[in-house]
Amino acid sequence: QVQLVESGGGLVQAGGSLRLSCVASGGTFSRYYMGWFRQAPGKEREFVVTISRSGGLDYDDYADSVKGRFTISRDNAKNTVYLHMNSLKPEDTAVYYCAARVYGRSRYPHEYPYWGQGTQVTVSS
Repeated sequence: QVQLVESGGGLVQAGGSLRLSCVASGGTFSRYYMGWFRQAPGKEREFVVTISRSGGLDYDDYADSVKGRFTISRDNAKNTVYLHMNSLKPEDTAVYYCAARVYGRSRYPHEYPYWGQGTQVTVSS
């Protein structure tokens, strides 16, 4: 069992940057593949990116909508996964959630048993 808490959201102008953080507790953080998802009002929760247990040489998996703009990283010593968001667009506006699972990467929210409470990202034009 692991608990996740996101932070770092806020209001930013289009073209700006934000860094989201997700701190894990109550479990062995290095066991988990981590993912970031987002949900805008009136839309279903959608995949953003996943990262391997090590965060090292393994390939990360990015949604086409964010590839080249967002970067995921993790610091297992700090039990934290990050989402660095650059060149933000108004369509990136959503509540961003981090999630954890043990058995490999997945783009499907229903395959992640552990979730944070979300942090709001608003990108103005």
